Amino acid sequence: MLGHVTDRDDFLVWVSTALYQAELALHNGDPAPRRALWSRREPVTVLGAWHSAHGQAELDGLFTALGNSFSECTSYVFELQAYDVVGDMAYTAGLEHTSASVDGEPRTYTLRATQVYRREGGAWRVVHRHADTATR
Repeated sequence: MLGHVTDRDDFLVWVSTALYQAELALHNGDPAPRRALWSRREPVTVLGAWHSAHGQAELDGLFTALGNSFSECTSYVFELQAYDVVGDMAYTAGLEHTSASVDGEPRTYTLRATQVYRREGGAWRVVHRHADTATR
């Protein structure tokens, strides 16, 4: 069928637009767009490369701290390696290549990142993130 858009297509557009822009904003010091894309329903978890969080209060604190740490992002590329959508759940796995200042010091690094998403009220929301430093 020409013109048929699947859930996978819609999800991929969201990942490459709204989610990408939220991550770019975070790396420029603004955590609000990232927080807006995260679920307000439990459970929510982050097993982060630098910090972890469980639950809404810890998530808010983590995103605020990250926003205060990051600035001057000169490059953010999400290299998507795998993704899928199954009903109202989805995931992404890939590499995040970032050049930004962290606590005022310019840094370039790559994280391996896996995220889980839940569709809530017709919109995708992040519910879990696991990231660690890629060593390759």
